[in-house]
Amino acid sequence: MHDSMLKKLDQLQNRINEIQDLLLDSKTIEDIEKYTLLNKEFSELKPIVEKFDEYNNVLKSIKDANEIIESGDDELKVLAEDDLKSYLDIPEKLEQELKFMLLPKDSADDGSAYLEIRSGAGGDEASIFAGDLFRMYSRLSERQGWNLEVIDIKPSEQGGLKEVVAKLNGKSVFKVLKFESGVHRVQRVPETESQGRVHTSTCTVAVLPEVEEVQDINIDKNDLRVDTFRASGAGGQHVNKTDSAVRLTHIPTGLVVECQDGRSQHKNKEKALSLLVAKLKQQEIDNQQESIASERKILVGTGDRSEKIRTYNFPQGRMTDHRIKLTQHNLDQIMDGDIKEICDALLAENQLAMLSQLESE
Repeated sequence: MHDSMLKKLDQLQNRINEIQDLLLDSKTIEDIEKYTLLNKEFSELKPIVEKFDEYNNVLKSIKDANEIIESGDDELKVLAEDDLKSYLDIPEKLEQELKFMLLPKDSADDGSAYLEIRSGAGGDEASIFAGDLFRMYSRLSERQGWNLEVIDIKPSEQGGLKEVVAKLNGKSVFKVLKFESGVHRVQRVPETESQGRVHTSTCTVAVLPEVEEVQDINIDKNDLRVDTFRASGAGGQHVNKTDSAVRLTHIPTGLVVECQDGRSQHKNKEKALSLLVAKLKQQEIDNQQESIASERKILVGTGDRSEKIRTYNFPQGRMTDHRIKLTQHNLDQIMDGDIKEICDALLAENQLAMLSQLESE
């Protein structure tokens, strides 16, 4: 194992011992916020330290077996040689596992996320496909036990969606969906196509992590324009009677968000503000990443919303993710929300890219 990695693991071992002492301290117990943060850190470090202990125990067993073999005791030598064989590939396997465990964690991975889908090139067919994608993610949400909350929705005349913004609440939502951002392309014969020609249409998907504390992003009230209007589309009689829908414009950046899902103007404003904060935070992250993009580029893509990431070919019943060259021929199941395997493959590829970067440093 590389010296820098051993040093890092030793530091984590010392840190977890330090946390254990702090958690037993009466002053820490009285400070609920500090106690909670230390508990969280402890639970994150514990699996790594336990794996490192396992690694060290295996190395000690190998050392002990070699010493027995060198001692010259024939009877014990046979047993020690058998032990060595059983440990043959274990140190390398544990080292690889530790490397993955030491990869930088995305603090947003465990939390909820906003999903935005907008129809692109292709007219009515693009809006119909946007509706299909929203159903796909809705079905995935059901499979994962997440709660889907529509923030803003704009139906199209042909029964599809011009755009939809939803919040997916649950554990590890962002971790699963973080690589869905980009241009999704569909190839199929539209219902209105009389000659059976295959048309190509696109939709843009963006996934933004929820910002846990709105205070993390400071928004000056003078930089915010608030407009209220009557909600459009389905929603009942109240739609035409109250100005419950809210549009927020962040003047310095030009970012605009809307929420017209609820009857309460106050709640719609609250939801819109939360979405605006998520967008501003993402903009901040994008700017930071742009400056180092030339040095570090994740193999699965930049996350740029203009990047074509996936093609859904209906005549051939296949889906191709262009970033990792993954093709599957179960399009019906995929459109029914069975995409967890694809998301996992993208996550694994990203981890391998990060690991390669880590090893080269």
